[in-house]
Amino acid sequence: MAQHNSHRAAGRAVTPVTHARRAATGVGGAAVLGSVLLGTAFTGGAANADDTHLLQESSTSSSASAPAEVSAPGSTSLPAATGLSTQKLRQGDSGSAVEQLQSALNDRGANLPVTGFFGSMTDAAVESFQASNGLQVDGVVGAETRGALEAGTGSAAGSSSATSAPAGGASVPTSSSSVSGNAIVDTARSAIGTPYSWGGSTLSGMDCSGLVNFAYAAAGIDVPRTSGQIAAAGKSISQSEAQPGDVVVWPGHVAIYAGNGQIIDASGSKQQVVERSIWGNPTGFVTFR
Repeated sequence: MAQHNSHRAAGRAVTPVTHARRAATGVGGAAVLGSVLLGTAFTGGAANADDTHLLQESSTSSSASAPAEVSAPGSTSLPAATGLSTQKLRQGDSGSAVEQLQSALNDRGANLPVTGFFGSMTDAAVESFQASNGLQVDGVVGAETRGALEAGTGSAAGSSSATSAPAGGASVPTSSSSVSGNAIVDTARSAIGTPYSWGGSTLSGMDCSGLVNFAYAAAGIDVPRTSGQIAAAGKSISQSEAQPGDVVVWPGHVAIYAGNGQIIDASGSKQQVVERSIWGNPTGFVTFR
Protein backbone atom coordinates (compact mmCIF):
# COMPACT_ATOMS: atom_id res chain seq x y z
CA MET A 1 0.00 0.00 0.00
CA ALA A 2 1.37 3.41 -0.80
CA GLN A 3 1.23 6.81 0.84
CA HIS A 4 1.04 8.64 -2.44
CA ASN A 5 -0.12 7.48 -5.83
CA SER A 6 3.42 7.64 -7.11
CA HIS A 7 2.91 4.85 -9.65
CA ARG A 8 0.50 6.62 -11.92
CA ALA A 9 2.08 8.22 -14.95
CA ALA A 10 2.91 11.89 -14.46
CA GLY A 11 -0.05 14.12 -15.23
CA ARG A 12 -2.47 11.21 -15.42
CA ALA A 13 -5.83 12.40 -14.11
CA VAL A 14 -8.17 10.34 -12.00
CA THR A 15 -10.82 9.02 -14.32
CA PRO A 16 -14.39 10.32 -13.95
CA VAL A 17 -17.21 8.13 -12.69
CA THR A 18 -19.24 6.42 -15.38
CA HIS A 19 -20.91 3.11 -16.07
CA ALA A 20 -19.29 2.63 -19.45
CA ARG A 21 -16.53 0.11 -20.08
CA ARG A 22 -13.86 1.90 -22.04
CA ALA A 23 -10.14 1.67 -22.72
CA ALA A 24 -8.10 4.60 -23.99
CA THR A 25 -4.69 4.63 -25.53
CA GLY A 26 -1.89 6.78 -24.21
CA VAL A 27 1.31 8.07 -25.72
CA GLY A 28 3.30 5.30 -27.42
CA GLY A 29 0.30 3.01 -27.57
CA ALA A 30 0.16 2.26 -23.84
CA ALA A 31 -3.26 1.28 -22.57
CA VAL A 32 -4.54 3.75 -19.97
CA LEU A 33 -7.17 3.09 -17.34
CA GLY A 34 -10.43 4.25 -18.84
CA SER A 35 -13.77 5.10 -17.31
CA VAL A 36 -15.01 2.80 -14.61
CA LEU A 37 -17.95 2.32 -12.30
CA LEU A 38 -17.14 3.71 -8.88
CA GLY A 39 -18.61 3.46 -5.41
CA THR A 40 -21.71 1.41 -6.19
CA ALA A 41 -23.10 -1.02 -3.67
CA PHE A 42 -19.82 -2.43 -2.41
CA THR A 43 -20.52 -5.31 -0.09
CA GLY A 44 -19.44 -4.72 3.49
CA GLY A 45 -16.20 -3.16 4.69
CA ALA A 46 -15.77 0.32 6.13
CA ALA A 47 -13.26 2.73 4.67
CA ASN A 48 -9.74 1.93 5.80
CA ALA A 49 -8.17 5.37 5.81
CA ASP A 50 -5.02 4.05 7.43
CA ASP A 51 -4.05 2.44 4.14
CA THR A 52 -3.27 5.88 2.74
CA HIS A 53 -0.53 6.51 5.30
CA LEU A 54 1.86 3.70 4.43
CA LEU A 55 5.17 3.22 2.68
CA GLN A 56 5.24 3.80 -1.07
CA GLU A 57 5.74 0.84 -3.34
CA SER A 58 8.79 0.76 -5.51
CA SER A 59 8.37 3.04 -8.51
CA THR A 60 10.99 1.16 -10.47
CA SER A 61 9.54 -1.29 -12.98
CA SER A 62 11.52 -4.33 -14.00
CA SER A 63 10.18 -3.91 -17.50
CA ALA A 64 9.99 -0.22 -18.38
CA SER A 65 8.39 0.51 -21.70
CA ALA A 66 10.77 1.19 -24.57
CA PRO A 67 9.88 4.07 -26.88
CA ALA A 68 8.01 3.05 -29.99
CA GLU A 69 10.13 2.95 -33.10
CA VAL A 70 9.17 3.25 -36.73
CA SER A 71 9.99 0.38 -39.07
CA ALA A 72 12.86 0.68 -41.46
CA PRO A 73 12.24 2.68 -44.67
CA GLY A 74 10.80 0.52 -47.38
CA SER A 75 9.45 -2.11 -45.01
CA THR A 76 6.02 -3.44 -45.80
CA SER A 77 3.32 -3.42 -43.18
CA LEU A 78 0.88 -6.27 -42.87
CA PRO A 79 -2.43 -6.14 -44.73
CA ALA A 80 -5.40 -4.67 -42.89
CA ALA A 81 -6.86 -8.13 -42.32
CA THR A 82 -3.87 -9.02 -40.11
CA GLY A 83 -3.96 -5.68 -38.33
CA LEU A 84 -0.42 -5.66 -36.93
CA SER A 85 1.07 -2.28 -36.16
CA THR A 86 4.15 -1.23 -38.11
CA GLN A 87 5.88 0.09 -34.98
CA LYS A 88 8.66 -1.95 -33.43
CA LEU A 89 7.56 -3.80 -30.32
CA ARG A 90 9.65 -5.26 -27.53
CA GLN A 91 9.34 -6.39 -23.93
CA GLY A 92 7.82 -3.70 -21.71
CA ASP A 93 5.54 -2.23 -24.40
CA SER A 94 1.77 -2.24 -23.98
CA GLY A 95 -1.37 -1.25 -25.84
CA SER A 96 -3.50 -2.37 -28.76
CA ALA A 97 -0.45 -3.05 -30.96
CA VAL A 98 0.70 -5.66 -28.43
CA GLU A 99 -2.78 -7.22 -28.36
CA GLN A 100 -2.60 -7.56 -32.16
CA LEU A 101 0.84 -9.14 -31.89
CA GLN A 102 -0.31 -11.63 -29.25
CA SER A 103 -3.30 -12.59 -31.40
CA ALA A 104 -1.05 -13.07 -34.44
CA LEU A 105 1.31 -15.28 -32.44
CA ASN A 106 -1.64 -17.32 -31.21
CA ASP A 107 -2.72 -17.76 -34.83
CA ARG A 108 0.70 -19.34 -35.40
CA GLY A 109 0.32 -21.77 -32.49
CA ALA A 110 1.23 -19.78 -29.40
CA ASN A 111 -0.93 -19.91 -26.28
CA LEU A 112 -0.75 -16.35 -24.96
CA PRO A 113 -3.38 -14.52 -22.93
CA VAL A 114 -4.18 -11.41 -24.98
CA THR A 115 -3.45 -8.82 -22.30
CA GLY A 116 -1.90 -6.03 -24.35
CA PHE A 117 1.24 -6.19 -22.18
CA PHE A 118 4.51 -7.41 -23.74
CA GLY A 119 5.92 -9.41 -20.85
CA SER A 120 8.24 -12.38 -20.56
CA MET A 121 5.69 -14.83 -22.01
CA THR A 122 5.22 -12.75 -25.15
CA ASP A 123 8.97 -12.26 -25.42
CA ALA A 124 9.53 -16.03 -25.23
CA ALA A 125 6.88 -16.64 -27.90
CA VAL A 126 8.43 -14.03 -30.21
CA GLU A 127 11.94 -15.44 -29.78
CA SER A 128 10.78 -19.00 -30.42
CA PHE A 129 8.88 -17.85 -33.52
CA GLN A 130 12.00 -16.06 -34.73
CA ALA A 131 14.14 -19.16 -34.15
CA SER A 132 11.63 -21.34 -36.00
CA ASN A 133 11.73 -19.04 -39.01
CA GLY A 134 15.47 -18.42 -39.27
CA LEU A 135 15.23 -14.84 -38.02
CA GLN A 136 17.49 -12.97 -35.66
CA VAL A 137 16.43 -14.07 -32.19
CA ASP A 138 16.23 -10.80 -30.26
CA GLY A 139 12.59 -10.63 -29.10
CA VAL A 140 12.07 -7.41 -31.08
CA VAL A 141 9.14 -7.38 -33.49
CA GLY A 142 10.31 -5.35 -36.47
CA ALA A 143 9.70 -5.56 -40.22
CA GLU A 144 11.25 -9.03 -40.69
CA THR A 145 9.35 -10.66 -37.84
CA ARG A 146 6.10 -9.02 -38.95
CA GLY A 147 6.73 -10.29 -42.48
CA ALA A 148 7.24 -13.84 -41.19
CA LEU A 149 4.05 -13.61 -39.17
CA GLU A 150 2.25 -12.44 -42.31
CA ALA A 151 3.64 -15.34 -44.34
CA GLY A 152 2.81 -17.79 -41.57
CA THR A 153 5.84 -19.95 -42.29
CA GLY A 154 7.04 -22.51 -39.79
CA SER A 155 5.45 -23.28 -36.47
CA ALA A 156 4.76 -20.56 -33.96
CA ALA A 157 6.42 -20.54 -30.65
CA GLY A 158 3.59 -21.46 -28.38
CA SER A 159 5.61 -24.23 -26.80
CA SER A 160 7.78 -21.79 -24.90
CA SER A 161 4.97 -19.53 -23.67
CA ALA A 162 4.89 -21.09 -20.25
CA THR A 163 1.63 -21.47 -18.41
CA SER A 164 3.11 -23.18 -15.39
CA ALA A 165 2.99 -21.67 -11.95
CA PRO A 166 5.94 -20.65 -9.80
CA ALA A 167 7.10 -23.10 -7.16
CA GLY A 168 4.12 -24.15 -5.09
CA GLY A 169 1.50 -23.03 -7.64
CA ALA A 170 -0.71 -25.04 -9.93
CA SER A 171 -0.29 -25.10 -13.69
CA VAL A 172 -3.43 -23.95 -15.51
CA PRO A 173 -4.45 -23.41 -19.14
CA THR A 174 -4.65 -19.71 -19.92
CA SER A 175 -7.34 -20.30 -22.54
CA SER A 176 -10.04 -20.49 -19.88
CA SER A 177 -10.67 -17.21 -18.08
CA SER A 178 -12.70 -18.94 -15.36
CA VAL A 179 -9.92 -21.43 -14.65
CA SER A 180 -7.35 -18.65 -14.72
CA GLY A 181 -9.46 -16.59 -12.33
CA ASN A 182 -9.73 -19.47 -9.89
CA ALA A 183 -5.97 -20.04 -10.09
CA ILE A 184 -5.31 -16.35 -9.41
CA VAL A 185 -7.60 -16.30 -6.36
CA ASP A 186 -6.33 -19.64 -5.03
CA THR A 187 -2.72 -18.50 -5.29
CA ALA A 188 -3.53 -15.17 -3.64
CA ARG A 189 -5.24 -17.04 -0.80
CA SER A 190 -2.14 -19.20 -0.37
CA ALA A 191 -0.26 -15.99 0.46
CA ILE A 192 -2.63 -14.90 3.26
CA GLY A 193 -0.57 -14.14 6.34
CA THR A 194 2.57 -13.30 4.34
CA PRO A 195 4.27 -10.24 5.90
CA TYR A 196 3.89 -6.92 4.13
CA SER A 197 7.24 -6.00 2.59
CA TRP A 198 7.77 -2.93 0.42
CA GLY A 199 8.91 -4.05 -3.04
CA GLY A 200 8.52 -7.78 -2.24
CA SER A 201 6.73 -10.37 -4.37
CA THR A 202 7.41 -13.70 -2.64
CA LEU A 203 6.04 -15.62 0.32
CA SER A 204 8.86 -14.15 2.39
CA GLY A 205 7.21 -10.75 2.02
CA MET A 206 5.24 -8.77 -0.55
CA ASP A 207 3.55 -5.46 -1.23
CA CYS A 208 0.21 -4.96 -3.00
CA SER A 209 1.50 -5.13 -6.57
CA GLY A 210 3.88 -7.92 -5.60
CA LEU A 211 0.87 -10.00 -4.55
CA VAL A 212 -0.83 -9.33 -7.91
CA ASN A 213 2.33 -10.39 -9.75
CA PHE A 214 2.68 -13.50 -7.56
CA ALA A 215 -0.94 -14.56 -8.09
CA TYR A 216 -1.08 -13.81 -11.82
CA ALA A 217 2.09 -15.81 -12.46
CA ALA A 218 0.16 -18.92 -11.35
CA ALA A 219 -2.22 -18.37 -14.28
CA GLY A 220 0.65 -17.74 -16.71
CA ILE A 221 -0.29 -14.07 -17.16
CA ASP A 222 2.30 -11.31 -17.26
CA VAL A 223 1.39 -8.04 -15.54
CA PRO A 224 3.50 -4.92 -14.88
CA ARG A 225 5.27 -4.62 -11.54
CA THR A 226 3.88 -1.48 -9.87
CA SER A 227 0.33 -0.59 -8.85
CA GLY A 228 0.13 2.40 -11.19
CA GLN A 229 1.37 0.38 -14.16
CA ILE A 230 -1.07 -2.44 -13.39
CA ALA A 231 -3.97 0.03 -13.32
CA ALA A 232 -2.86 1.64 -16.59
CA ALA A 233 -2.14 -1.58 -18.52
CA GLY A 234 -5.31 -3.48 -17.54
CA LYS A 235 -8.59 -3.22 -19.42
CA SER A 236 -11.03 -1.06 -17.49
CA ILE A 237 -14.27 -2.80 -16.47
CA SER A 238 -17.25 -2.02 -14.26
CA GLN A 239 -17.86 -3.62 -10.89
CA SER A 240 -20.71 -5.66 -12.36
CA GLU A 241 -18.33 -7.10 -14.96
CA ALA A 242 -15.60 -7.97 -12.46
CA GLN A 243 -14.85 -11.67 -12.04
CA PRO A 244 -12.74 -13.43 -9.40
CA GLY A 245 -9.12 -12.84 -10.29
CA ASP A 246 -9.61 -9.34 -11.69
CA VAL A 247 -7.88 -6.36 -10.04
CA VAL A 248 -9.45 -3.70 -7.81
CA VAL A 249 -7.68 -0.33 -7.96
CA TRP A 250 -7.23 2.51 -5.47
CA PRO A 251 -4.78 5.40 -5.83
CA GLY A 252 -1.43 3.72 -5.20
CA HIS A 253 -2.95 0.36 -4.25
CA VAL A 254 -4.23 -2.78 -5.99
CA ALA A 255 -5.94 -5.96 -4.80
CA ILE A 256 -7.17 -9.26 -6.21
CA TYR A 257 -10.97 -9.42 -6.48
CA ALA A 258 -12.14 -12.66 -4.85
CA GLY A 259 -15.85 -12.29 -5.73
CA ASN A 260 -18.88 -11.42 -3.60
CA GLY A 261 -17.46 -8.05 -2.59
CA GLN A 262 -14.28 -9.59 -1.18
CA ILE A 263 -10.66 -8.82 -1.99
CA ILE A 264 -7.25 -10.27 -1.16
CA ASP A 265 -4.52 -7.68 -0.74
CA ALA A 266 -1.18 -7.01 0.88
CA SER A 267 -2.33 -4.48 3.45
CA GLY A 268 0.16 -1.95 4.74
CA SER A 269 -2.05 -1.05 7.71
CA LYS A 270 -2.41 -4.70 8.73
CA GLN A 271 1.19 -5.47 7.71
CA GLN A 272 0.26 -8.74 6.00
CA VAL A 273 -1.75 -10.27 3.16
CA VAL A 274 -5.41 -10.51 4.16
CA GLU A 275 -8.82 -11.35 2.71
CA ARG A 276 -11.49 -8.78 3.55
CA SER A 277 -14.43 -6.81 2.20
CA ILE A 278 -13.80 -4.06 -0.33
CA TRP A 279 -12.91 -0.99 1.69
CA GLY A 280 -13.02 2.73 1.03
CA ASN A 281 -13.64 4.04 -2.47
CA PRO A 282 -11.84 2.11 -5.21
CA THR A 283 -11.20 4.09 -8.37
CA GLY A 284 -12.04 1.12 -10.56
CA PHE A 285 -11.63 -2.48 -11.65
CA VAL A 286 -9.34 -3.77 -14.41
CA THR A 287 -8.88 -7.14 -16.08
CA PHE A 288 -6.01 -8.82 -17.91
CA ARG A 289 -8.12 -11.75 -19.21
